Amino acid sequence: MATTGDKPKKGERLRSWMEFVFGFENKRGELLDWWIYSADGFSLAPQEFYNALERHLEGYKIPGMAISREEFPEGGLLSDQRIYLRLMRERLAIDTCAAPFGNIYFFSCRTVHVPALVRLWHILAAITFLSVIGDLLVKPLGFTFAIVAVVMLMFAVAGVLRNAGSSAISDLDALLLKIPVVAIIYEDWFRVDTYYRDDSRELYRKLLPGLVQEAAEEVTAAKGVKLVREHQFPPVLKELHQPPQKEKTGE
Repeated sequence: MATTGDKPKKGERLRSWMEFVFGFENKRGELLDWWIYSADGFSLAPQEFYNALERHLEGYKIPGMAISREEFPEGGLLSDQRIYLRLMRERLAIDTCAAPFGNIYFFSCRTVHVPALVRLWHILAAITFLSVIGDLLVKPLGFTFAIVAVVMLMFAVAGVLRNAGSSAISDLDALLLKIPVVAIIYEDWFRVDTYYRDDSRELYRKLLPGLVQEAAEEVTAAKGVKLVREHQFPPVLKELHQPPQKEKTGE
């Protein structure tokens, strides 16, 4: 007899299968960190803040970072869209929102890991691409040599992926991470997680939310408004998160 606990598992499997077959792009990813600040009596067009944030980041010259505007629904599928500023580097995204909420204005910042997920259409596209190459080579080379040429092409691509994966930092590396299917193969089989990549990834994850906060503080301070951090620990709970203090011994 099936229990109620089996229903969520079946639902998750069905959802995963539907996403594999019909999904096209994964925007949200896995939430790693999040903060939100509010400003009472403040007003600003979100695009103005996004422009100010981009100017604030220009001086840091962060390598491999792509800036884009992304739309996320406010509610269900047919709800209004809210524009976020996305700061993307490799698979780490910093999603920032500036928007009014009633009489309050808020700034939010999410650190998200966006994995490259293989969909069914990716696999079909890869098979179609190899089939087209093979068909084009059959007439001039013959069937046997066409197959050999396609196999050699696959080895050549593997060599490119291997060379890109062994370098510490490269524009080719950033490009490969954006290509569907190729990104999965590259990350799983060829890309090396070096100390430098680990350090730069962690620095990006810790540094960027702070820079977003600085930009938010600048635009609000210019109008004489102070930001308030939401979801802070209450005084009692905050004390629980402090390291234990050593007891003083009497002399």
